[in-house]
Parts: sequence; structure tokens; C-alpha cells
Amino acid sequence: MYAVVSSGGKQYKVQEGEILRVEKIPGDVGSAITFDQVLMVADGDKVNIGQPVLDEALVEGHIVEQGKGKKIIVFKYKRRKRYRRKQGHRQQFTAIKIDSIKAKTAKAPKKAESKAEIKKEVKKAAPKKVETQKAEAKVEAKKPAVKEKEVKKPAAKPEAKKTAAPKAKKTEAKPVAKKEAAPKTEAKKTAAKKTTAKPKKKAE
Repeated sequence: MYAVVSSGGKQYKVQEGEILRVEKIPGDVGSAITFDQVLMVADGDKVNIGQPVLDEALVEGHIVEQGKGKKIIVFKYKRRKRYRRKQGHRQQFTAIKIDSIKAKTAKAPKKAESKAEIKKEVKKAAPKKVETQKAEAKVEAKKPAVKEKEVKKPAAKPEAKKTAAPKAKKTEAKPVAKKEAAPKTEAKKTAAKKTTAKPKKKAE
């Protein structure tokens, strides 16, 4: 059985009886420590994963040592500037021995209850959908009445055609006037012929 624990912004895999080095936690050697932020617990084939944390899981331990890690040298250098800085650093840590991993595996029945609750909610939500469909049907039934009024409006157009019909008759009357004027041209032609015949008589 193991667990994944979060401490000091880092995640650690933990087992019972293991000694774990963590970022420094205030406390004396021998004092008890509990990790509340348990991300995952695995017991054989059973695995519980938190979203993001398991509320009912705890990891308990006690402090074994308060110490410092190996020295790290921090060296700064800039060429041609006569700039050199050398500094050492030893990171503090807390060694913790894991005593027990407590995880309640009562989540499986809760999932079944949650599924039953979801089904009930779906059944309750189904009548609402029927009500919305009925409301939409009523709205659609009211819309055809508006369309019938719109269909009646084009009936006024034939009256406009009747008023336009007399104008066409006036245009037909104009060619008749032209035909009446045509005999005048024939009379002019006959008059022209008579004037041309008179000179012939003078030549005789």
C-alpha cells in the first residue's frame, strides 16, 4: 500500500516504515506530523484518486531529524569587469518516518448512490422538456394565423391592374389617328401630279 502526498509544493510517493526527506517543517524530533493533502492512495488493485485531494485519507508520521543538505556553491562571474562572487548554500530539510496510511474505501457505495440520484434528476427533468415542447407547439399554432393575414394583403393588387387597363386603351387609339391622317398624304401626292401635268400642256 502506498500514497502520494503533497508537501512544500512537491509531491512524494510514500509507504509505511519509509523515511522521507521533506522541505523543512517546524517541530522537534519525535513530534507527530500528519499530511492532509493526499492526492492518491493505492491498495493492491484498488486505487483512489483525489480531485485534487482525498478528503478522507491521512498519512501519519513523526520527525526523525532536522538537518541540512550538502553544500551547493553559487558562483557569479563577469569577464573583463573584475566581478566575482562566491557563495555557499545548504538547504534545510526534515526527515519524517511514515507510521501509517489511513484511507477510507467507502467511496464505492457513494458512487452508486450518486448514479441513482442522477437518474432521479433526469426523470424530473424529462417532464420539463415535455412542457417546453408543448409551449413551442402553441407558439407554432399561433404563427399560421399571422400568415393568413399576410396572404390577404396581395388581394389589393388586381385593383391596381384595373386602373392600369384604361391607359392601354389610350395607346391603342393613337394608331387610329395616324390612319386617318394617311389620306392627307395621298391628297398631297395627287396635287403634286396635277402641278407636274400643267407644264406639258404649255410645251404643246
